Amino acid sequence: MGPGARPGRHLRRLKLSGILLTTLGIVAFAVGMLFSIAFHEAGHFFWARRFGMRVPQFMVGFGPTVFSRRRGETEYGLKAIPLGGYIRIVGMIPPAEEGESKRATRMRSFIAEVRGQALNDVLPSDTGRVFYAKPWWQRVIVMFAGPFNNLVLAVLFFTIVLVGFGRPETTTTISVVPGCVIPAGAESATAKNPCSVPITSDGELCDLGSAGCAKPERSPAEKAGLRAGDTILAIDGEPISRETDVGWQRVQEAIRASADTPVVFTVERDGGRRELTVTPIENTVYADPEGERTMRVGYVGVSPAQTYVRQSVTEVPAFLGNMIVASVDRLVEIPQKIPALARAAFLGEERDPQGPIGVVGVSRISGEVFAFEKFTTTEKISYFFQLLAGVNLVLFLFNLLPIYPLDGGHVAGALYEKARATVARLRGRPDPGPFDIARLMPVAYLVAGLFLGLSALLFIADIVNPITLG
Repeated sequence: MGPGARPGRHLRRLKLSGILLTTLGIVAFAVGMLFSIAFHEAGHFFWARRFGMRVPQFMVGFGPTVFSRRRGETEYGLKAIPLGGYIRIVGMIPPAEEGESKRATRMRSFIAEVRGQALNDVLPSDTGRVFYAKPWWQRVIVMFAGPFNNLVLAVLFFTIVLVGFGRPETTTTISVVPGCVIPAGAESATAKNPCSVPITSDGELCDLGSAGCAKPERSPAEKAGLRAGDTILAIDGEPISRETDVGWQRVQEAIRASADTPVVFTVERDGGRRELTVTPIENTVYADPEGERTMRVGYVGVSPAQTYVRQSVTEVPAFLGNMIVASVDRLVEIPQKIPALARAAFLGEERDPQGPIGVVGVSRISGEVFAFEKFTTTEKISYFFQLLAGVNLVLFLFNLLPIYPLDGGHVAGALYEKARATVARLRGRPDPGPFDIARLMPVAYLVAGLFLGLSALLFIADIVNPITLG
């Protein structure tokens, strides 16, 4: 900073730059989400029109209409709340079946009202163009096409990440040498200077001078003189592979198996070689990426630098398969994690970083990624595409749940109709006709209510107690 420069002005510029980048990240993700939603609805729309169904509306968003234009028989528009979208296909609900009971009950009256509203859209000229009159396989294709388009986007974005930018892999170069040893899960881990905060051996906060209470000890790496930027060439004279991931895994294995045993590190620093003797100590570390289990192992206190390694396109299917399995596991876990989410939203408990997160939360993370100074531009763009890919994969899986009114519920209804018709034909009975999905409307309203409740809870939690990049 030159003579006469004002530190305050410099800091204000940095802060303004951070705000602009954060805003850019949030806006970019919002645009990506709108595109993903529109592409989902385009899948339904294309095949509905392809099979001759009448589609009077194609809308992105919910709530008041911001913009709309009619072309042909379809109104295209954008609504104020960009959290979803829909197309309206005429005749989604069939007329009442012959012989249906006319006995008045609250439930039958409700179903009849819903059926009447749906059939009001049907014009005399719509003969043969209504959804319920189309063959079962056409209805399956129409309803499956939306989620399938999300899968297409997920594959495309993951391919861009893996082939275009690469996957982060560890090297044998040291990136960080912490000043002290902090046990996994220590209460002081989030402190501004955790090395100055007294804790017990289990990581609990305590008063300095009390039994078993002390400031964290210096890390073995710092004591031995290891520095960020050092490249580990050998351990106890055994050469270490320079292949990404493989070399660091060998370093990690050697450290963890050598608690309280001196180990000689041969490192390259500034073009020269030197040998440093390090004595790993026993420490508590996380045993899995989710941070749910811990174990006691040898610990030195070094973290590897990462490099992005471009992958072959043939690696995409296996990567996508792993992501699908992980996403299914997360979806299955949502019900059991709702109580913790509610406590985080209303009681201020610590938010589970592996718990459910809403669109607002993901948008916020996108903004943080764009503003994070330690990320290169390549890393920011790669992370952004990973976020969009992950969201599209979840949309694909979630919408295929066989629950009405989700797309998977319509698919399940059409498949059930086909199975019912096949059984009737084998028994020599007449085709029962279209499956009356109107009978599932109470379930649809219940599911919609639960979904709106979860969305509201996620919105509150993402605002008052967000999951952050840190």
